[in-house]
Amino acid sequence: MKSVLALLLAVFSLTAIAARAADSTKLNGWISDSMCGAKHLGDNPACVKKCIEGGMAPVFVDEAKKAVWTIDNPDAVKGFYGDHVTVTATADEGKKSVHIESISDVK
Repeated sequence: MKSVLALLLAVFSLTAIAARAADSTKLNGWISDSMCGAKHLGDNPACVKKCIEGGMAPVFVDEAKKAVWTIDNPDAVKGFYGDHVTVTATADEGKKSVHIESISDVK
């Protein structure tokens, strides 16, 4: 009985991991700040850095939709403030937030 429960737990865990990975999306956009949002879009990275250092939260601005998303793990974007980036992220449509899994400069 214990081995059956252990097997079921392992199957459910792997299913949850696979489902989460399937929800990841690769997006291009900018790392901005919560005060300016989509206003700068790459034309003033110094302002974005200053605002974030002053207490504003970093946000992701989707290049295609110009939609502003909060970032639920803001440490993932340190070093990219104001930059045009490609992210792999999991989105929460209800909260309008993203969890950044990887980030790099747009090439």
